[in-house]
Amino acid sequence: MKCRILRQCFFNADVAPFNRSIVDYHRSVIGPVRHGITMQTIQNYIDGALCEALSGEHLACFEPATGKEYASIARSDRQDVERAVDAATRAFPAWSRTTAGERSRLLVKIADIIEARAEEFAQAESRDQGKPVWLCRVMDIPRAVANFRFFATEILHSSTRAHTGMGDGLNYTVRKPFGPVGCISPWNLPLYLFTWKVAPALAAGTTVVAKPSEITPFTAMMLAEVCIEAGLPPGVLNIIHGTGDVVGSAIVEHPGIKAVSFTGSTRVGQYIARTAGEMLKKVSLELGGKNATVVFADADFQRAVEQSVRAAFLNQGEICLCGSRVFVERSIYDRFRDAFVSETRKLVVGDPTDDGTRCGALASEQHMERVLSYIGLATREGGVIACGGERVHVDGRCRDGWFVEPTVIEGLPASCRTNTEEIFGPVVTLIPFDDEDDVCAMVNGTPYGLSASVWTENVHRAHRVADRIETGIVWVNCWLVRDLRTPFGGVKQSGIGREGGEESLRFFTEAKNICLRIE
Repeated sequence: MKCRILRQCFFNADVAPFNRSIVDYHRSVIGPVRHGITMQTIQNYIDGALCEALSGEHLACFEPATGKEYASIARSDRQDVERAVDAATRAFPAWSRTTAGERSRLLVKIADIIEARAEEFAQAESRDQGKPVWLCRVMDIPRAVANFRFFATEILHSSTRAHTGMGDGLNYTVRKPFGPVGCISPWNLPLYLFTWKVAPALAAGTTVVAKPSEITPFTAMMLAEVCIEAGLPPGVLNIIHGTGDVVGSAIVEHPGIKAVSFTGSTRVGQYIARTAGEMLKKVSLELGGKNATVVFADADFQRAVEQSVRAAFLNQGEICLCGSRVFVERSIYDRFRDAFVSETRKLVVGDPTDDGTRCGALASEQHMERVLSYIGLATREGGVIACGGERVHVDGRCRDGWFVEPTVIEGLPASCRTNTEEIFGPVVTLIPFDDEDDVCAMVNGTPYGLSASVWTENVHRAHRVADRIETGIVWVNCWLVRDLRTPFGGVKQSGIGREGGEESLRFFTEAKNICLRIE
């Protein structure tokens, strides 16, 4: 089995003025040829080197905007996970003893390299996931950079607690990293959420075996290249590609993995919770959502409309925090519906490379069919489609891509399947309400409890409603305003545990109390 560490080389006019990277080397030299098209090869990153799966097998990776295969992914199995865990185990003692200052230096260097290659990363993320390139430029890639920088500096300002005055001892508490840990991330915000897990784990001093989604693996391999360039010690971060049922389960079930951080579906989260519980592993699970936007009559009307549309359809609705249920006070319902539908119809569905595109392609053909099936379900449940509801066939190179119109549905009861099951696409329902009691009951009437946003100019109402809503996050007169210091996570079937700031660093460490007797 040969592993390759490839140096940056050549020049690529497509991403000028950036130097041609390892990614481009794969494209032109290593990638196999299928149907006359040169395929890109996506490799594992184990013990500091890029390498193929031991089986030599591959999975196909498709570009959502065209529906065409464009890359070949290492199809790893339990043998590859075993190699990665062994590498992470060997690396852990030295990495856990590395000073916070040295870990910080390396993480900042990783952030700097990603930032220097930001356009290349944005283009790759868009092609892999289907979202508009402009969105990758302003959200996905800057946030990945911020994740590394934030945790790189956060570890320089940690403190410990000491206790005296009860008995004859001085007690102080330290937090010790443990490892290796498993980090499994989803396909909707590939690099953004991958780094949200990997960065705090590395900052805390633990080693990582990470699995990106097999649907969107490309920028994870680019991150591996960055880690090689930055000089991250071998084995500290290992990235394994493959399917969730094989690679994901192997990571979760491996006795050498001490904790698992997972973002994805509630069904998979339930499996991880059962498995980890039997093995007494720590878990952090960020799962599904059926988030509500609540608009009161006294809200700033125009801003509430614009931000509700943004919350519904950003990233094609493929964000766990998207507001897919919009509750509107009855006295302004008709006016709000008309304005909301009007704004929705302005959203351009099209080629992700066009700056005017506001909704790109859905991440996979299977997911597109699932979203369309829920639109069909909504009509069978008695819903009325106010706009959208169909697959979109974009002209040109994207004619076979997986696009769906931004869809607005009204006339459904809050308790129906369309309003209680996660769709995770460009589909939103509008529901009128009468008062605070009415809307709080409907908002809380799902198995999920991740986030909500409340729109009102009445500060007392804002506090009351935010307190009664059963979610881990409530935004008031805003949406998706993120401070990386705050705890992030949901209640009920939206997850277990919290990530972000100190919460993330605490998850990847264990508390140890030391008691010194004072004579």
